[in-house]
Amino acid sequence: MSEEHKLYIKKVKRKKRSILITQISILFLFIILWELASHFKLINTFLTSSPSLVIKNIIFLYNDGTLFNHIFITTYETIISFFLGTLIGLLIASIMWWNDFIAKVINPYLTVLNSLPKVALGPILIIWAGANMNSIIIMALLISVIITIINAYHGFSSVDENRIKLFKSFKATKWQIFTHLIIPSNINTIFNILKINVSMSLIGVIMGELLVSKEGLGYLIMYGSQVFNLNLVMTGIILLCLLSIIIYYIIVRIEKKFIKFF
Repeated sequence: MSEEHKLYIKKVKRKKRSILITQISILFLFIILWELASHFKLINTFLTSSPSLVIKNIIFLYNDGTLFNHIFITTYETIISFFLGTLIGLLIASIMWWNDFIAKVINPYLTVLNSLPKVALGPILIIWAGANMNSIIIMALLISVIITIINAYHGFSSVDENRIKLFKSFKATKWQIFTHLIIPSNINTIFNILKINVSMSLIGVIMGELLVSKEGLGYLIMYGSQVFNLNLVMTGIILLCLLSIIIYYIIVRIEKKFIKFF
């Protein structure tokens, strides 16, 4: 390895460390300012809570034995919705790429479904699937699947037509074009879809929990708002943020390892 290349790698690593340190510093600065503002009565803690009150609520939930149950329920629902939404979305997008007729038929419906407020379907889902976890997962799927189909199909359709013609000139079958060109060309797109699906699945799960659940982080937020316990609401929101960050960085780590094969 040349000295220039070593210097370049060091520069890249230094930049990554600087970005990470800046991100963490901004977070800690926000927490400190939030706590100071509440301590000196610059904000109303009844409406905004404070970091210390959030920590007290987390300790209370832990001592009450319900903290990990709420986290587990939301995590379980999110993971199920995430995997189902990704698989179904990629499958339908693949079918649309494979068959142009199906793509043109489905496209207008995707646009309509994507613009439809999913929470409006909540009462119907409760009647159809019942006031249980099924409704929550279906709600999350309604949000994540449509986004996955649109983004994946756009990525599949954007592959350079000249490269496809080159494959065809070597008598490659449609399956070979799909597996050896379309998918490898869209690895970054697929991982971006996974990152988006984390937030989409969480949004859908929380929307479902707000409607029907009696446990989970969405339930904590809803219950806290009903009894005017804003500390509990903020605790639920903070735990959701932490859960989202953990799942997101797991995907980032998988992407870094997986991308080496392409």
